[in-house]
Amino acid sequence: MHSSHLLLEEPIRMASILEPSKASFFPAMTKIVGTLGPKSRSVDVISGCLKAGMSVARFDFSWGNTEYHQETLENLKAAVKTTKKLCAVMLDTVGPELQVVNKSEKAISLKADGSVVLTPDCGQEATSQVLPINFDGLAKSVKKGDTIFIGQYLFTGSETTSVWLEVSEVKGNDVTCVIKNSATLAGSLFTLHASQIRIELPTLSDKDKEVISSWGVQNKIDFLSLSYTRHAEDVRRAREYLSKLGDLSQTQIFAKIENIEGLTHFDEILQAADGIILSRGNLGIDLPPEKVFLFQKAALYKCNMAGKPAVVTRVVDSMTDNLRPTRAEATDVANAVLDGSDAILLGAETLRGLYPVETISIVGKICAEAEKVFNQDLYFKKTVKCVGEPMTHLESIASSAVRAAIKVKASVIICFTSSGRAARLIAKYRPTMPVLSVVIPRLKTNQLKWSFSGAFEARQSLIVRGLFPMLADPRHPAESTNATNESVLKVALDHGKASGVIKSHDRVVVCQKVGDASVVKIIELED
Repeated sequence: MHSSHLLLEEPIRMASILEPSKASFFPAMTKIVGTLGPKSRSVDVISGCLKAGMSVARFDFSWGNTEYHQETLENLKAAVKTTKKLCAVMLDTVGPELQVVNKSEKAISLKADGSVVLTPDCGQEATSQVLPINFDGLAKSVKKGDTIFIGQYLFTGSETTSVWLEVSEVKGNDVTCVIKNSATLAGSLFTLHASQIRIELPTLSDKDKEVISSWGVQNKIDFLSLSYTRHAEDVRRAREYLSKLGDLSQTQIFAKIENIEGLTHFDEILQAADGIILSRGNLGIDLPPEKVFLFQKAALYKCNMAGKPAVVTRVVDSMTDNLRPTRAEATDVANAVLDGSDAILLGAETLRGLYPVETISIVGKICAEAEKVFNQDLYFKKTVKCVGEPMTHLESIASSAVRAAIKVKASVIICFTSSGRAARLIAKYRPTMPVLSVVIPRLKTNQLKWSFSGAFEARQSLIVRGLFPMLADPRHPAESTNATNESVLKVALDHGKASGVIKSHDRVVVCQKVGDASVVKIIELED
């Protein structure tokens, strides 16, 4: 263990709590996904977000058209160029999301104990008495006594911007509800969530397919966040759809678990998906409050053991309007890291929040502090036990590299990879030091033109905890003779020195392929 790594089981010295947090090139090992929108789409703000630690940009198609998101993406590309920081792109689908349409955008005031009618007639104006919704099957799905939540940001119990309704009568296509709390709904679009009720709509809607086949293909998206994933079949269908869209066959699918149905089929969804996003806003409504922490711990543990990235949402809601998170939120971020989260996803906090850059910076600092007390030793033993014996060739190399790095107190692990698999396996064992993944491009041809693979693989590791990619020069293949490998290694070491993670006399663990064999070696740097 590094001397700076305390275990939570040990008494934590007061002095270490009072020490100021040190800034470093990598703000934290845990990654941050930022949602870009009205308050975070200028080149300046996006540059600030990248410098503060955002490594994946999420584009939420629940609102805004493709032209709007394209402008934002062009600004992101400009910011990546100026800051020289890689950033991956995530497209978030709408899925079977129910929405209340408020064409006039006038604030709607709802009073507790009053009643309101939900109607599929979208020609009607939204008022305190009637709310038009985008789905005509609600009356068939709900019954008297069911719970419905409506808000711009779903109900958590304290805010006055979302409302809790109880169904009192179903008449034709209309649903009459009793209002349980006074609230003011502001904006043009609100989300409607019917608690623990199955909505018969496809997971990948026609609108989603249109966006993916145009905007997604044009921009070669790295990740597809599949909203309201309820079954493994949802993931398989989405993958089949992507496989027909050229480059998007390489896009990774992250299943977004948002309701009880998704939780029930969690194991098979995890097998089918490339990663998981725990949408705690919707899940927090579907589950009783006392169960919320349990599903997070159980789901993150399963993702960790499967070596698939897990992303947690809704962590610092209050920072949408405030410069500091609440105590509960700060603790929640740290617990997400200790529970094994790979990345923290910021939604409204960066999309329409007043302090997008500050939010990313503070979340990064909290993650970095939590990582110092992460019990790597216990985690390593659990992972090895879960993998079982005999281990696969790659798995044993990855675990040995991490073990060696910890034993010799290496400052960094350097891994040469072309598919990114070896580097992801090393990161699965959660080493206490960063893993520099040197992605060696591979030359491909379709008989008409040459192209290099590698950029997708590099960007896709930007969501994995502790993994920091760099693209190698394509003239240096990963498996070739020792001489060329030495020169790639030199580039990687120089990169590490420039970023401050490697100093002279440090030890570095290198994982690479030489011929048919995989080799783990330890090198000690000179001056």
